[in-house]
This record gives sequence, C-alpha cells and structure tokens, in this order.
Amino acid sequence: MRTEARWLPTLAGVMLIGLAWVLKASAAEPGPPPAAPAMSAAECEVWMRERSFAQSVADHDAGAFAEHLHPGAVFIGGPQPLRGAKAVAEGWAPLVKGEKVRLRWHPEQVVIGGAPDIALSMGPYWLEDPRPGADPRYRSGRFISTWKRDADGTWHVLFDGGGGGEAKPATEVEIAALKAALPATCPRA
Repeated sequence: MRTEARWLPTLAGVMLIGLAWVLKASAAEPGPPPAAPAMSAAECEVWMRERSFAQSVADHDAGAFAEHLHPGAVFIGGPQPLRGAKAVAEGWAPLVKGEKVRLRWHPEQVVIGGAPDIALSMGPYWLEDPRPGADPRYRSGRFISTWKRDADGTWHVLFDGGGGGEAKPATEVEIAALKAALPATCPRA
C-alpha cells in the first residue's frame, strides 16, 4: 500500500501534464468556422436589402443610400442621434463619399420576431483610413440595424448603430480573414 501511495502524486502530475498538452494542442488547431445561421425567406429579403444598403456606401451612391432609409430613421453613433432620413443622409454624406474613411459592412444574421414587418440585422463592419501611413489603417466592430417593411413590401432601415462598443484596431490580415468568412449568399433555412 505504501508503494502505491508514493506513486499517486507522480501519476497525478503526469495526468495533469497530459491534459495541459491536449488543451494546448486543441486551442492551437481551430476547427472549421461555425456555419452561418439558417434564415427564412423573409429574413433573406432583409439580408439582401442590408447587402444593397452596404453596397450603396461602397459605390459612393448617396441616392441609393437615401432610398434605403425609413422616413423616421434614427442613427446613433455620433455625439447626437441623427433623426429622420434627411438628417441621416446629410450626416452620413462623408461616409458615403469615402474620402477620409471607407466604411464597409456585411450582414451575418437577420431575425424576424413576432412582428413580421420588423427585422433585426447584425454583423461586422470595418473602417479603412486611406491616408498613407495611417495607424491604425483598419478598425472593426459590430453593427445592429432595425428594418421596417412598409405597406408596399419594401424594407427600410429604421434604427442603426453599433452593436458592441467602439471599433477596435485591426490588421490587414484580420480584415482579410473577416471578409473571407462572410457568406456570399443568404444562408436559407
């Protein structure tokens, strides 16, 4: 019995080292990225509308940007909320032009709850500072947009704002990985 008792601490130590090695190895080898959440046909309509909205900014198309706005839109993120489609379009004009900062975003998930004419869209956004030597050149964060379907069936963004605090500095490699992970089409249910 005494001989066995002497080996217990050694055996426990070997087991702990083995467990630590397995945990370290599994942390170093990430698995496949999680599958995009499946969405209904109506949620995919909003997903595509959000993509169109983002494309209006990528194309520097102020008219297309304004067309996505609900008349009573409220956008937060600045010192004061921008209230109304006209104020949002004017306040976002520099972002749409993309001269001092380039904004891009992409929906990852859209959900529609008990009200079939209201949807929530969320996903990543990234900002690029195009100035030579800008540091940081990229920043990224999360957005949340609320969409409202009008009587004619068209979805318009009603509320928009960040979904997780301030944008954080990101490397070019991190932004490339973020873009690569985004679904090209809406993941239908």
